[in-house]
Amino acid sequence: MTKKTTPALIDQELGQLEEKVSSLLDIINRLMKENQSLRAQQETQATERAGLLERHDEVRNRVDAIVTRLKSLETNI
Repeated sequence: MTKKTTPALIDQELGQLEEKVSSLLDIINRLMKENQSLRAQQETQATERAGLLERHDEVRNRVDAIVTRLKSLETNI
């Protein structure tokens, strides 16, 4: 290699490095957006789950009350 080609090789390597860094930055940005979206979905699902558990407890209490009333009616017969 001569000194004349060395700057050209350096420029080429720098260009490749810039492309790789740019590509990595794009991937990082995409992953950050995806992570943010997944966290929002997780929060929404946690809220929905809490609501469903609350409804489940309400229904269980109603069923227990109905069973208790039926047993008391059965005893009175």
